Amino acid sequence: MKTKLLGLLLLSGLLATGCYKELYSPAFDSYNNAGGDRFNDFEENPFVQVSDQPVSTFSIDADGASYAYVRRQLQAGSLPPTAAVRTEELINYFPLDYEQPTGGDPIAVNGEVATCPWAAGHKLVRIGIQGKTIADLPPSNIVLLIDVSGSMSNPDKLDLLKDGFNILVDQFDAQDRIAIVTYAGSAGVILQSTSGDEKTKIKKAINKLGSGGSTAGAEGIVTAYEIAQENFIPGGNNRVIIGTDGDFNVGPSSQEELVALIKEKRESGIFVTVLGVGTGNLNDSMLEQIADNGNGTYEYIDNLEQANKVFVYEFGKLYTVAKDVKVQVEFNPDVVSEYRLIGYENRLLTEQQFEADSTDAGEIGAGQNITALYEIIPANSGLENAPTFTIDFKYKLPDSDLSIPLQLDIFDNGSTWSQASEPMRFTSCVAAFGLLLRDSEYKGTATYEQLIDWAYGCKNYDPHGFRSEFLELVQKAKGL
Repeated sequence: MKTKLLGLLLLSGLLATGCYKELYSPAFDSYNNAGGDRFNDFEENPFVQVSDQPVSTFSIDADGASYAYVRRQLQAGSLPPTAAVRTEELINYFPLDYEQPTGGDPIAVNGEVATCPWAAGHKLVRIGIQGKTIADLPPSNIVLLIDVSGSMSNPDKLDLLKDGFNILVDQFDAQDRIAIVTYAGSAGVILQSTSGDEKTKIKKAINKLGSGGSTAGAEGIVTAYEIAQENFIPGGNNRVIIGTDGDFNVGPSSQEELVALIKEKRESGIFVTVLGVGTGNLNDSMLEQIADNGNGTYEYIDNLEQANKVFVYEFGKLYTVAKDVKVQVEFNPDVVSEYRLIGYENRLLTEQQFEADSTDAGEIGAGQNITALYEIIPANSGLENAPTFTIDFKYKLPDSDLSIPLQLDIFDNGSTWSQASEPMRFTSCVAAFGLLLRDSEYKGTATYEQLIDWAYGCKNYDPHGFRSEFLELVQKAKGL
């Protein structure tokens, strides 16, 4: 392999210490917070000596659930549990004004280097991916899989999902198909696949749903995928959308059993979107793994505005433009002494997994952007006038099993953080927020007061007010 200049974690060291968790065969370590919600706990990525492990490989993460859950906790007056703070999901919650792809690829890549605002002498490397915006979306074959068990009776669960799905139905038309499957003690087909222009009929089926009974999640998944397969649209958007608190308790219900089931189902060419709701028994750990292993994404719906974000503002995320997106970089020890990937702890891959077309990785939807940040410590020679940073990417088209390579060269132009682009400055603000919420040993000199000052200077691009809301959340966290 040719020498490049960026990389991820000390995989061999982590394997030796038992800290490494293979992305799609994880050793699950579920954590319950005081409120009863369940999360997969993890240790933050450490700094890695380039001389020991120069190569870094990871899968992208397109989920946004962590940020919405953190927001709900802060707005309720509580700091979120540490395990709920997945920094990459905080970063990737926000739309960025990355440039659109201009060639034949459905994704475009970009990046830059600047000083790190919370660690003197350190630098940040930003890697960005932009999914192509599609004006004429392909027809959709959607199956709504809705949990109507007794645990979904709270207004912020089933009722909120019903309101959200009514919004979603308005986005489809005659070329689309929608079916509805529910599950409680068993699975039931509430609405056979129906044309998207029969909105009154579809909404009537949604609005009459009520909750009660136990939760046979696995049976519901099997039924939903069967209906999606029966109505499969070649070249279309075939997707199961699951709405639940994740409190499965009938039939196969362990995290390992459901992950094995969803791995089997993803081979059908059907994608998945997982929507978590509620608190008190939210099984975040289960829902994240179902999405990660089922060619899908995981979102948390905490209010109607969040439903609008998922179903209207980011409607394109329901249309995958690239799947199994992987990133691999390699640091040059002559210019970088140590590096640390910020977030993506449960997205790590080996070099062999990067090379193998069979490896499952993250998906990116139409118009969606993804960002990853590295904090690096320059070698004694410094990074001024350094050679190019080269990063390798691999992705597949939605209906293909063949990986397509891309490559990105990033130059370090000696920029300070204040000279960096707004996407660089804002994403690093969100990363610092995650470090502070976790009380991370890597937070350096960052404080909430500094974060507020930084963020005020980089919210020019804010089409839906999310950055202004972010500042309000930082203020709340500071007060707590």
